[in-house]
Amino acid sequence: MKDLVQHQSVHVEEKPYQCTECNKVFGRKNNLRKHQKIHTGEKPYECTECDKAFITNGKLTQHQKIHTGEKPNQCTECDKAFITNGELTQHQKIHTGEKPYECTECDKAFITNGKLTQHQKIHTGEKPNQCTECDKAFITNGELTQHQKIHTGEKPYECTECDKAFITNGKLTQHQKIHTGEKLFACTECDKAFITNGELKRHQKIHTGEKPYKCTECDMAFIFSGDLKNHQKTHTGERSYQCTECNKSFIRNTELKQHQKIHTGEKPYQCTECDLAYIIKSHLMKHQKVHTGQKPYQCTECDKAFIRNVQLKQHQKVHTGERPYQCTECDKAFITNIYVKRHQKVHTGERPYQCTECDKAFITNGELKQHQKVHTGERPYQCTECDKAFIANGELKRHEKVHTGVRPNQCTECDKAFITNGELKQHQNIHTGEKPYERPECGKAFIKYKQLKQHQEVHTGGKPYDCTECDNAFITNGELKRH
Repeated sequence: MKDLVQHQSVHVEEKPYQCTECNKVFGRKNNLRKHQKIHTGEKPYECTECDKAFITNGKLTQHQKIHTGEKPNQCTECDKAFITNGELTQHQKIHTGEKPYECTECDKAFITNGKLTQHQKIHTGEKPNQCTECDKAFITNGELTQHQKIHTGEKPYECTECDKAFITNGKLTQHQKIHTGEKLFACTECDKAFITNGELKRHQKIHTGEKPYKCTECDMAFIFSGDLKNHQKTHTGERSYQCTECNKSFIRNTELKQHQKIHTGEKPYQCTECDLAYIIKSHLMKHQKVHTGQKPYQCTECDKAFIRNVQLKQHQKVHTGERPYQCTECDKAFITNIYVKRHQKVHTGERPYQCTECDKAFITNGELKQHQKVHTGERPYQCTECDKAFIANGELKRHEKVHTGVRPNQCTECDKAFITNGELKQHQNIHTGEKPYERPECGKAFIKYKQLKQHQEVHTGGKPYDCTECDNAFITNGELKRH
């Protein structure tokens, strides 16, 4: 009779037993006693296989099935099985689509009441589970337990296919799909598929154009909350991840890990078409478009196309005339921040890239690599119209305009036109009288940098152009040809 009375309280929602430590109430006194062990920390039921302990014997019995591998509750819709009937019942709602627990603050609904209760804390801002190692707090104790493994370094879930280990079993399960190639979540807008539903949802925002995370400091907006948080560090200057090999620091831990591969020399992403390898997978994917010829980003102002969207955006500044990066030492401005940093080395005199064959040094590694081809004699860029070959692709492209007759850079003062913008600018110095290239030792100045270099040979006595027919040598190639 007593059990019947207690059971009937479930239907009338009568819960006469209140916890004195918190505001929870219970229909049965026994349930209250079990609950009070949460506050006292009492866990009398210990597992003999591991160091875990539980409040009730029923929880211990369920837990022990993890060690035995016993999962007696089989789903009839798929091949999944569960330790408890309750877990199976919850899982079956995935197949039926049933979500009976609805949030009153938004339109989300959940399979279990526990998930709803957790979700509602998002609206209230309640995060009762505080980390003792840092200032982070969490909605659930499970989230806190997972987070604490970051501080302890504990990664108990190891992949059997590679040497990676993870904090949670869920992360391991997701990772294992990389080895199996399983991607169950397909995008209906394009042919991409993803390992997790979360990745799919984030990807779909690319198609909708939705960027719900807006920066309060500038007009940028982001698809993902994490991207906004990282971007905000740009404004605060915060760079939490420090390299132990050099003094560089980074906004993201992933950036630090990528950077550290520079010190180790690790380049795990190998191109199958050539012998190039890359630190980052995305760099390999961009490079592979060189072999396929794929250039999906087309300029609407001219016929140029680009491998990457960022290259197109940079190029479009050529048409708009936008040069937002200003040199603080002179009046020059540049399209990208990289160009202005490179240019500033002209003022500082910094040339960190030294040639091992001669005493020349260069501002960029790219300039050094091109220069080294002078010593090796390598000229990989061959003109299809004549037998000339060049060290750099840019030189070949400029040369090809000799055959086509294209001279797109027109002087506004006279009827001369030039192949490159640099040649036009040097020519315009004739009209303005400007001679920017000066030798301080003698005071002579020149319109072209090449003229200054030739003049310096007068002071040094250098005559780099040798005649192959006799022992005469000359300061300029023109003098050699006339001889």
